[in-house]
Amino acid sequence: MTGQEQRRTPIELDVAIMGAGFSGLYQLKMLRELGLRVKVFEAAGSLGGTWHWNCYPGARVDTPSNIYQYSDESLWRDWKFLDLYPSYKEIREYFEFVDKKWSLSKDIYLNTKITHAEFNQESNAWIISTDGTPAAIARFFVTCTGFASRPYIPNIPGLQDFKGKMHHTARWPQEGVKLEGKRVGVLGTGASGVQVIQEVGKIASHVTIFQRTPNTALPMRQKHFDDEEVRKFKEEFPARFELRGQTPSGFDMDVQHKRGTDVTEEERRQVYEKLWELGGFRFWLANFDDLIESEETNRSAYTFWRDKVRARVADPKMAEILAPTEPLHPFGVKRPSLEQNFYEVLNQPNIALVDLKTSPIKWVTPSTVVTTEGEYELDVLVLATGFDSITGGLTAVDIRGTDGQTFAEKWASCVRTHLGMASTCFPNLFFVFGPQGPSGFANGPTCAELQGNWVIDCIAFMVKNNLTRVEAKADAQDRWTDHLDVLFHKSLFPQAESWYNGANIPGKPRQILGYPGGFSSYLEICADSARRGYDGFTLS
Repeated sequence: MTGQEQRRTPIELDVAIMGAGFSGLYQLKMLRELGLRVKVFEAAGSLGGTWHWNCYPGARVDTPSNIYQYSDESLWRDWKFLDLYPSYKEIREYFEFVDKKWSLSKDIYLNTKITHAEFNQESNAWIISTDGTPAAIARFFVTCTGFASRPYIPNIPGLQDFKGKMHHTARWPQEGVKLEGKRVGVLGTGASGVQVIQEVGKIASHVTIFQRTPNTALPMRQKHFDDEEVRKFKEEFPARFELRGQTPSGFDMDVQHKRGTDVTEEERRQVYEKLWELGGFRFWLANFDDLIESEETNRSAYTFWRDKVRARVADPKMAEILAPTEPLHPFGVKRPSLEQNFYEVLNQPNIALVDLKTSPIKWVTPSTVVTTEGEYELDVLVLATGFDSITGGLTAVDIRGTDGQTFAEKWASCVRTHLGMASTCFPNLFFVFGPQGPSGFANGPTCAELQGNWVIDCIAFMVKNNLTRVEAKADAQDRWTDHLDVLFHKSLFPQAESWYNGANIPGKPRQILGYPGGFSSYLEICADSARRGYDGFTLS
């Protein structure tokens, strides 16, 4: 359904869901099977959440396709990913397949943006408006906005005056942008920046890369599957899906369960070499279990990574900018990206790398980007500048709690939730893959299901027991926030400024925004709360 097909009078629902990505669609399927009246409201024109918006050149999943999907056997038995790391086009096809299998579209309003929501204390229900018009009255409100739904565009003088083509990677035109033979500037070398550069470097007349912090990119080891490989993978699927909830990352890979400081330097190198050759995030997520805690282990991993990268970069000066002799931050405390031929592309004569730490941008003119050391003529400017991550999807919407405050107002100085799924003064409202949960630290589809199951079970418990209101207790969310802070400062995470702690957004409070204690530990804590009658929540 589209927004234009909505009824003029608000529809009465048991559950309203914001967002039609992995989490929102899973909530719809499971809650609907409980016999509840459920609708999804999605601002985009198609399903897939971030995969509707991300269609820039080279946009690709950085999680192996074997677990970047739902665990429902009725889906994976009939679906076949062609690549180990699928492109955005293949992921879109997957969502179309899921839609048909689960019959989702009949309960989804596309092109329909939730603009306002407020809780009515007399009816214990959320009154939800879309595009400024009341659209639904819902007993429960589940927000599934993900950790990367609000693009960030830096405040650079003159940026709005640029007359060439200029797009953020997360708002790339669906019809594409002509880049062949163009002078292209790419601002940022995060995941989307790396992917864009790999593709545009092949076709642009010149590419200027504006880098603030080098990416600790890891080899993707992309692979195209044949039918026999797909058959063998599917034999392992049940065990692989089961393993997801038992690992710190929510992936089907576990850490080494030994400390790097307890083995010899040679043993460490053997582990690093094996993980490096296997590729993907293994060097990050399947490494020694003290990688993010021990300075010694972390430095040895960084040195290994640095030497591998520098061996692929021809220009020593560029190599020092991309992989500095001394690390700018510990390895893995900023999210690595996966690359296929990123460093080889940078060796091309049509590539220039501008180090914004030594030559910051002064301003943008209608045709150039001007730094303290030069001026760069451009036809196209790609803004690979990231997101107001984790909290941005909620703070951007006028959702008002019982005290009249929005999330933006409530969290102006500090985000506080209980279990990363609910917040005081916002009764009957849950978020999946949101603030202070596993967001950014765990596989997205894994969270959609395993964290999402907790929300589904809680709503089912409420319905079964004729309860009308559930709300996080203030002291419980204080303890949860303190718990995350303790975990954060026991690790090496505080040594880096990143979107993990809000440092990429000017004025955003500095605190850890996702749960850094491991996905399996997180699930145990949530399960314990449920066993105790939803400890930390007031049910009435």
